[in-house]
Amino acid sequence: MSDLLSLTRAARLVGVTRAALQKKIQVGELISYDGMVTIENLLSCYPDAQLEDNVEFKRISQIKERAFGKRVFEYVLPDAEVLAARIAELSKTLANSQEQVKQFNVLLDKLWNKFSEIESQSKSEVRTAMENLKAWIKQEVSATLESGYNNSVAIKDGVLRIMTAQVTVLPSKHDFLVEGQDTLLEAAMRAGIPLNYGCSGGNCGLCKAKVVSGQVKKTRHHDFAISEADKNQGCILLCSNTAVSDVVLEAAVAGGVQDIPFQQISAKVKAIDALAGDMVLLHLQTPRSERLRFLAGQSVTLRVGQSFTAELPIASCPCDDRNLLFHLRRLPGNLFSDYVFERLNQNDVVEVEGPQGEFILHEKSPRPLYFFAFDGGFAPIKSVIEHAMSLEAESIHLYRIGSSQEHIYLPNVGRAWADALDNFHYEQQVAGFDLRAVNGKREEKLNEQLSSIVASNAEITQSDIYLAGPESALAVAEQFFLDIGLPKTRVFVAIVN
Repeated sequence: MSDLLSLTRAARLVGVTRAALQKKIQVGELISYDGMVTIENLLSCYPDAQLEDNVEFKRISQIKERAFGKRVFEYVLPDAEVLAARIAELSKTLANSQEQVKQFNVLLDKLWNKFSEIESQSKSEVRTAMENLKAWIKQEVSATLESGYNNSVAIKDGVLRIMTAQVTVLPSKHDFLVEGQDTLLEAAMRAGIPLNYGCSGGNCGLCKAKVVSGQVKKTRHHDFAISEADKNQGCILLCSNTAVSDVVLEAAVAGGVQDIPFQQISAKVKAIDALAGDMVLLHLQTPRSERLRFLAGQSVTLRVGQSFTAELPIASCPCDDRNLLFHLRRLPGNLFSDYVFERLNQNDVVEVEGPQGEFILHEKSPRPLYFFAFDGGFAPIKSVIEHAMSLEAESIHLYRIGSSQEHIYLPNVGRAWADALDNFHYEQQVAGFDLRAVNGKREEKLNEQLSSIVASNAEITQSDIYLAGPESALAVAEQFFLDIGLPKTRVFVAIVN
């Protein structure tokens, strides 16, 4: 079927998430063919999809917001040569379609002549039947070729194919869209797909992949030498090429923490900003040629002043692997904390080792996601949520529980997510006691808070639960969810003291 669309492209066209389409497929409202849908079936589910709507405007607005200092049109529009190649490809499709229409008309003429020949040799009743048949065929052809008919989704798909290219990764069957001047690697990372890579600057060759079909274009220089044998096999570096047309790649995708290598990187302090009370945001930036590959929710070990170390969760998304964010609370008497607050300055070097930890998003789970961040546990949960949003998770609930109001730092982040996303729920509560020491009546009060949350969310026992924060609070929270019937395989814990 020539009009088959991937779920990624179909979701973009009608302005919904992939998860929404998958849900319709599961309940039988939308027919799919090996993970693809037709334009006709898509329109039957979304009859109000219009060419004039603002889906693409919203998408471009989002692109502008995350432009990272680039000029907007440099980011939104593809490279001129890529744009020309995509238009040329669509022109070929149009020319083929026009040629098919010509051949169709020739066939109709031949058919009409054959009908006339049969009529001349037939009796009156056969001639009458042939006249009726010819009238019916003429009516159906006229209706099919009616000049005023426009398939709005098909037209939007044509525009989308000029502005973006779709990439399918084998054997994992992940797919994503390449927008603007993104490389294949950058586009995959924005879509939350952990392709294998190292420096992302064309030096190490770890992002080498094979082009199975489609056309790519080299947009950045790379020093890594690809052998002639690999070139003949269609191998390229993902960090240095973009997609001209829809592309199918053979490339390695991390299936879990075991696929992420241990790394040692010397990063520099870009900024140390106060968040709330005794909490700061530590912003480290790695060299352009040596970026940290990690999965959302993982931690690293930081070393300052030659010998002071701390294991901290990364509070940023893997999609921006060069800028690493950490939330650090002042701990009097802690040598690492004292050094950061009193002696660490902008451009100082901080050694980064890792990543480590298994507090990561279980991407294949179709269940709603519930996140509980206690005090500094917001750091790994923020990273995981940003990854879940890039994968267009169907339903996300975030609960911030702080020892005090001051411990709920960056509250506007959760509010902004809730305002921007229909499927995002945010709530914050104050425990009124130190969550690092939960026992006795404090344990009872925390259980009461969790019970209240469960009472207002009937689906929570059918969800995946992510808990992060001080060990004392987590021990109570984890046991609470196990006691209400959730299996241990659906309750994930990250200790952040």
